[in-house]
Amino acid sequence: MASTDETGASDAFLRVLRGLLRPLVRTMISRGLTAPVVYGLLKRVFVEVAQDSFALEGKPLTDSRIAMLTGVHRKDIRTIRAEADDGSAQTRRKTALLATVIGQWMSSPDFADASGTPHSLPRTAEDAPDFDRLVQSVSKDVRPRTVLDELMRAGLVIETSDNLLTLQAEAIVGPADATDRETFFGANVGDHLAAATENLLAQTPPFFERAVFYNQMTPDAVDDIEDAARTKAQTLLEDLNHQSVQLHRRDKDAAGPRQRYRLGIYFYREDTDGGDASDEQGPEKT
Repeated sequence: MASTDETGASDAFLRVLRGLLRPLVRTMISRGLTAPVVYGLLKRVFVEVAQDSFALEGKPLTDSRIAMLTGVHRKDIRTIRAEADDGSAQTRRKTALLATVIGQWMSSPDFADASGTPHSLPRTAEDAPDFDRLVQSVSKDVRPRTVLDELMRAGLVIETSDNLLTLQAEAIVGPADATDRETFFGANVGDHLAAATENLLAQTPPFFERAVFYNQMTPDAVDDIEDAARTKAQTLLEDLNHQSVQLHRRDKDAAGPRQRYRLGIYFYREDTDGGDASDEQGPEKT
């Protein structure tokens, strides 16, 4: 039987979780997902996370232990563990490749000017930077034509009348295609939530996570803050993209393990209910 303290802690986190789920459920409903479909997905994710993160060292993770950890019935666990991969990992790899190609195009001195404006590129060229060389600088495992087809399908690259490939502004602000937007949604929100989770569970929060928030501001004042945030955030992201390209090139042939990173910046605003002006506000850090 759970202690009173444990029950209180669980109830408190359930209230936190309810708040986290509300915008996500709004997205689910807008995409036509019903509760029974999501229940099935949630069971699958519980099993996957138990397998990935809660195995005992040196011991196989049994269906019984997963059932104890998750509350999922053993019959469902057997079905889930027998299922093939749904292709989501491949989708994430494809998205990462396209984003890296775009980042290289915007930052490498071979493919962009000093201000970060990407050059228009020929598909192939003998003695000049071209699109094929751009893709091969990122990965030699994927055909440049395949990458080009995906970028053009998403409207991120167009071909001009003089047969030059041009990177569109949408590549900087994000994809217009609904499927690609959903993929980026999953990657960006997923990594932010993963960082927040590690910070919540660890004694010493390992990841940088900061926010600034103010209440009872006029819409015009928030407009000014949002404009400043967009300008400063875009500059930061472009600077880090440029630095990442240089370091990636420097260490491309170095031995040893590899890691990935994601830095995300967001801005959110909404109307307030006219509450007490003394509501908590200011910088917040983890």
